[in-house]
Amino acid sequence: MSLSMTRFNTQVALKDDVRESIVNQLNVVLATATDLTSQIKQAHWNIKGPEFVARHELFDKLADRTRAMVDDIAERASTLGGYAEGTVRMAAEKSVLEPYDANAVTGRRHIELLVNRFGAYSALLRSSITQLDGKDVVTEDLYTEALRQAELDLWFLESHVNGQR
Repeated sequence: MSLSMTRFNTQVALKDDVRESIVNQLNVVLATATDLTSQIKQAHWNIKGPEFVARHELFDKLADRTRAMVDDIAERASTLGGYAEGTVRMAAEKSVLEPYDANAVTGRRHIELLVNRFGAYSALLRSSITQLDGKDVVTEDLYTEALRQAELDLWFLESHVNGQR
């Protein structure tokens, strides 16, 4: 039995099969958010070039906000009687993100990579909201909050490269 299939007793008023499906979905979102956090930190640690300080600090803020959502997502999986699969190794297996470019150094390259990652994460959140289709408004609300922040962060990143050729 996979960990995501582990069920714990709960009085949350959802059918077992619905909770199980949502926990499985939450674990994919958790993996992706965990991976995204680590990729943002990768950019934070390795950025070089013009605007270093501003981008270094921006990346740290983005990582902090994403990390906060990781905790909320994991706790929702547990609240539903599931097992939150939150280690780095577990995340690597389930994340929808592409691996980070280990050769990225310039600020522009890091921003391009992060724009792609935030776009993929946002798309996953939108898809997850649609898949819930009203089955669990609490998880939908959590995803909506995460999506609102992810798209705002995406805008911050895109603003660094939009309008430049």
